Amino acid sequence: MATSRPTAFLWVTLSYILAVLAAFGSGYFAYSLGYNLWWSVLIGDVLGTIVMFGFSYVFNNSSFYDPYWSVQPIVIALFLLYWGWDSGADRVRMIVMTLLVSLWGARLTYNWARGWAGLHHQDWRYVNLEQEHGKAYWFVSFSGIHMMPTVLVFLGCLPLFPTFTMEGYPLHFGDFLAGIFTLIAIMIELTADEQLLHFVKNKKRPGETLTTGLWANSRHPNYFGETAFWWGLFFFALAARPDYWWVGIGAVSISLLFHFISIPMIEKRMLKRRTDYAEIQRRIPRWIPWFQRK
Repeated sequence: MATSRPTAFLWVTLSYILAVLAAFGSGYFAYSLGYNLWWSVLIGDVLGTIVMFGFSYVFNNSSFYDPYWSVQPIVIALFLLYWGWDSGADRVRMIVMTLLVSLWGARLTYNWARGWAGLHHQDWRYVNLEQEHGKAYWFVSFSGIHMMPTVLVFLGCLPLFPTFTMEGYPLHFGDFLAGIFTLIAIMIELTADEQLLHFVKNKKRPGETLTTGLWANSRHPNYFGETAFWWGLFFFALAARPDYWWVGIGAVSISLLFHFISIPMIEKRMLKRRTDYAEIQRRIPRWIPWFQRK
């Protein structure tokens, strides 16, 4: 669809306003019907995703959904902050976590926005899926591109529930460590993305691969920072309610997603497009930073 970039962002903004309203409204309605807060948030999350899928389908561009990954946790945190304010949970912990989630989400959304050219631009992975699946593509888009990430991010947000809505341990040194860990994770992802952007704008020859800065000790330091962020939220839950250790399933699931799906897809593409990448794979660790191999 031929529209200007500002017009494209107006459509994206409208889609997210409607999705957030749908999520808040359906979540509130579900809670008023007697569903517990966990199910109410999930119902709202799914309804918001369906709204986003509607825009993706109408505009024939599944990248409408891309910012949902970073917007969704902010909405969940604010929703739980409102409902959990008088729950007996430590308010300082709630505020700190909300600020960290908002910082992470705002930065990641901005990083997407500056790289999105408009309605004619769609993530290369979606283009490949459309070519592979033909008429079945929109089923794949709904289930794989839209709904699966929604479920994964919801699982990643599970640590917010015990920390925001239940009485637990008062703020202690474990929260300080969790906060530092989470902030460092955000800074790693930010630094990796900035280094990559600078490299892309200034690289000296076609097909060259970034192997300096954070990228000297990890082929995907941005993904390392991303997964570390979710583990940071889990560490907050352990500090508040260690009996809710099982909410770490979200951090585990997201880590597995990157390790077994996202990174292999990118590396397969890189091997086809860059002659030096096989040597880089041999020398530089995959995504968890470590020393280079000789």
